[in-house]
Amino acid sequence: MKKQTGIKVHTDADAQAHESCAPTEVELNEFRRAVGTIIGKWKIDILWMLLAGPRRFGELRRSLPGITQHMLTAQLRALEGDRLVSRTAYAEIPPRVEYALTPNAYALKPIFLALLEWSRAIEDGKHRPVKKPVT
Repeated sequence: MKKQTGIKVHTDADAQAHESCAPTEVELNEFRRAVGTIIGKWKIDILWMLLAGPRRFGELRRSLPGITQHMLTAQLRALEGDRLVSRTAYAEIPPRVEYALTPNAYALKPIFLALLEWSRAIEDGKHRPVKKPVT
């Protein structure tokens, strides 16, 4: 009786399939630039909080324990510079400023949700198939 080892034998067709989906250098650089835009100690947290809607500076600071005022300001400015966050200053006394996601940032929501699903699947130790992105 033959024992099942669970080892898959790879064929030339498998190798060709993997090679055909390898990114080009241009695609890799574009991917690095995109990921670099959202990488930062607090950027993903800020974007996640703003998915619920516009927030004032103080609301963001209270919802992100451990972030300093200086760091929040720097991260918001960087996100604003990358056109992921918009800043609206109202001419009121006391001054009021709100931060909101731009359409560019809202486009990241399905990616964030897919990452969340992937993370839960890894954590559960189960292999839940992740939906393939539409190309």
